[in-house]
Amino acid sequence: MKLFPYAHATHPRWEMAAGLVLAQLRAQMTLHGYASSPTLALLYITDRYVPHAQDILAHLSGELPEVTDWAGTVGVGIAANNVEYVDEPAMAVMLCELPTDQYRVFSGVAPLGMAFEAHSALVHADPHTADLADLIAEMATRTDSGYLFGGLSSSRGKSVQFAVAGDGNVKGQGAASGVFSGGLSGVAFGPGVAMVSRVTQGCLPVAKAHRITAAEHNLVLGLDGQPALDVLLRELDVSLEQPRDALQAVRTTLAGITERGAFAGPSSDSPTITRTGNFGSDVLVRNIIGLDPVRYGVAVTSPVKEGMELAFCQRNVQAARADLMRICAEIREELEPQELALESATALAASEAESAPHPARGIAGAIYVSCAGRGGEHFGGPSAELQIIRRALGDVPLVGFFAGGEIARNHLYGYTGVLTVFTGN
Repeated sequence: MKLFPYAHATHPRWEMAAGLVLAQLRAQMTLHGYASSPTLALLYITDRYVPHAQDILAHLSGELPEVTDWAGTVGVGIAANNVEYVDEPAMAVMLCELPTDQYRVFSGVAPLGMAFEAHSALVHADPHTADLADLIAEMATRTDSGYLFGGLSSSRGKSVQFAVAGDGNVKGQGAASGVFSGGLSGVAFGPGVAMVSRVTQGCLPVAKAHRITAAEHNLVLGLDGQPALDVLLRELDVSLEQPRDALQAVRTTLAGITERGAFAGPSSDSPTITRTGNFGSDVLVRNIIGLDPVRYGVAVTSPVKEGMELAFCQRNVQAARADLMRICAEIREELEPQELALESATALAASEAESAPHPARGIAGAIYVSCAGRGGEHFGGPSAELQIIRRALGDVPLVGFFAGGEIARNHLYGYTGVLTVFTGN
């Protein structure tokens, strides 16, 4: 598989940013090792460009007529190789050269039908959609692997998604602009598109996990037979007699929730506690949204039930950096055979900061979806999160966005990063 051309730019005028992006893409398409006949484009814009979303899509698709399918969305920030754009007008595009019978763009006017055998899917979703978690779970059942990756649009204004299917829309839906709000859209991939995906969570448990012994809707009332609020205050070493200190500690605390027994027995492919001390991908981290001093309960942002397990946790810069490096190392280990050809060994041994993208690395392109609350300062400075990925994976084509919730497998996550690479295997 050839390298995917990609480009990114920022400018107060979208026309200027689009011109810079097109110039980069066209230059890369002439280079050896890069795809010269792409048909699928992934487009991510920051929310500063939302009023011009339709014009941006029309302009880029008009300038790249060979690209028949488009997908993407908006974020309060977007990502590219080694850089993030947050709180500024910017766009990023990646052009994918994939067999046309191995992917389908889907949306409300071009839903994923039975005629296509989906193995996995990139999903963009509007955070205001009702029953979103259920829709994501249902979408996962429509793929052979049950694996989705992607995230929720994030915007300080209107949320938009891009979805243009080269094979047209459903009969009776009429013409579609390719810019949508609401629901789900994205790209379903067939079994012929090889990829490796990992989830990273930057939260550390503050103490051991507890079994939920009493619950009502999203209110945790009992943990190991004790009042949930008492357990929380004890583990944070605070008291309601000093309410200011207690509230400050609670505001920085989250709840990691999973099914009963998962904390006790990490599995090889989805460990609950990773070797960096972080939660694994089977733990869903949720915000604490309130305390009930009458019933001694702790309210979280998702439904809970008796028998689940919960561990209070906190975001941690060093843990987030270590866990991000861990998943990058896992991806490289999976891609690198025990015996390398000379060309591959030379490319992989080069300085990661200086080496150019190379097909021998086995990565044609990558998509990174990170929580809007993780970027920038959470990793020690602007673009630090993306710089960690570059140092670990090398200089590979990468685009993505900062989401209002991250999608991996059949779950909706928070405070996570989902890194997916397309491989040549």
